[in-house]
Amino acid sequence: MDYFAKNIISILKEETHLKEDEIENLIEIPPDIKMGDYAFPCYSLSKALKKAPNVIATELAKKIQAINPISEIKAIGPYVNFFVDKAVYSEKVLKSISKESDAYGHAKIGNDKAVVIDYSSPNIAKHLAVHHLRSALIGSAIYHIYKTLGYKCVGINHLGDWGTQFGQLIVAYKKWGNENTHKSYTVTDLNNLYVKFHQEAEKNADLENESREWFKKLEAGDTEARELWQHFKDISLKEFQKIYDMLGIHFDAFIGESFYNTMVEDTVRRLKGKGLTRISEEALIVDLEPYNMPPCLLRKKDDTTLYATRDIAAAEYRKKTYNFDKTIYVVGSEQKLHFKQVFKVLELMGYDWANRCVHVDFGLMKFKDGKMSTRKGKVVLLEDLLIEAVERIRKIIEEKNPALENKESVANDVGIGAVIFADLCTKRNKDVVFDWDEALNFEGETGPYIQYTHARLCSILRKYSKPVTPDINYSLLKEDETIILIKNLCQFPTIILKAAEFYEPSLVCNYLIDVCGSLNRFYNTHRVLSEDDNLTKARILLVNSTRQVIKNGLNMLGIHAPEQM
Repeated sequence: MDYFAKNIISILKEETHLKEDEIENLIEIPPDIKMGDYAFPCYSLSKALKKAPNVIATELAKKIQAINPISEIKAIGPYVNFFVDKAVYSEKVLKSISKESDAYGHAKIGNDKAVVIDYSSPNIAKHLAVHHLRSALIGSAIYHIYKTLGYKCVGINHLGDWGTQFGQLIVAYKKWGNENTHKSYTVTDLNNLYVKFHQEAEKNADLENESREWFKKLEAGDTEARELWQHFKDISLKEFQKIYDMLGIHFDAFIGESFYNTMVEDTVRRLKGKGLTRISEEALIVDLEPYNMPPCLLRKKDDTTLYATRDIAAAEYRKKTYNFDKTIYVVGSEQKLHFKQVFKVLELMGYDWANRCVHVDFGLMKFKDGKMSTRKGKVVLLEDLLIEAVERIRKIIEEKNPALENKESVANDVGIGAVIFADLCTKRNKDVVFDWDEALNFEGETGPYIQYTHARLCSILRKYSKPVTPDINYSLLKEDETIILIKNLCQFPTIILKAAEFYEPSLVCNYLIDVCGSLNRFYNTHRVLSEDDNLTKARILLVNSTRQVIKNGLNMLGIHAPEQM
């Protein structure tokens, strides 16, 4: 809650008889600066007072008194509008940004609380493709957002490293793999073996039986099966890490499905002990029909476990290990039913934390032309997408600023940043339609546009070449364009809270676009560097504060903020 909202709440609470948090949730920012700086809608009081909202607003505005820093209170329609002292407002906001610097926007509401975030989660022995991008980026952004709010975040990559496909891969490797060169195997080689198995299995049905036997050996701890499985996993993790490094994505643990294999028996035993299971068509299930859901399948008739069984065991392990306040699963929308089932089973097991398990779903990533060229076949590889983005930005730099220092570093930061922003700026539950021309545009609502704005502000500060100080005459920052920009900067901590509440990184993206828009309107109307030293000092502080907020916002999304472009 900002300083001015606190003052407004203290003015309103006695007359409205509402609680502080109720008033805080109702306070709005008017769409037009001429309507004030804050507004309180009176609709919620209409029923209790049996009066029209505009009448209540008029009466309320007459009763309450403006106290510093509130300079004026007046009713406008059904709203009570508050005007704040502009110099005090500017001083509070800009001094706060100046003092807190990289920590501006940080809060302590998550202190002593842990949040476990499950994101990315690709399958072993397969390439990281474009369809893996959204989970990784949304999860990473949520990680940064919650960490900013003071939470202890635990990022887990729940690898798909278990299942019958590993029996298939072992069979394929033993039949067609090159034993002498297997140490140089790549994920491409493993994927080719997997494809070959399915091609050959169409001709020879015995291969499926062999693969099932090998997976049973793997589940039973057979030495050869485990060694091959670990080797496939090591090859995959090496390639995955290369892509994660390109994206700047971090995990605290790579704990795949296999990790929970030894825990599943105990989980199933306790489910049985609570009378939650029954046999249906030779499979072990939890009947969820009373909750309008299909049964949650725990074991197939051949006694092998399933995703749900392992996810239930994983949730128990995570609670025991990290004592989370909340656990977040960043997984596509197609898994909504799966997580509803898992969370319901956890609830039926008596866990009071089941309602703090959250499925953060998201839409698909598509391409505007429906395809993208790739060197490895039909699947659009994530590495190819990132390499192409960097290459396209490199060409733009060569055309527009060939003398730029650190061209390679900037091309990497802007190319990767463009991909990240193009993904995160869309509301997560919608599909992303990726368009190269839009994503790499330096003048649209894009990552490069925001990065370029940051670099331009850095350029202004270099030209000023003096220390930036908050000791300025704040009454000089008075024009509408200036105040609108300062208001935007003030909103950053609130935006972070909303992004956390709704698990929605797009709120940060849209906020940054708004800040850059306000900055450009200010910059196009008012000279920053002028012959008036006092005015220059004031506007330089505003420029530096805007640069700081843009940098903090980009970093929260996992995007670098270059100082030159």
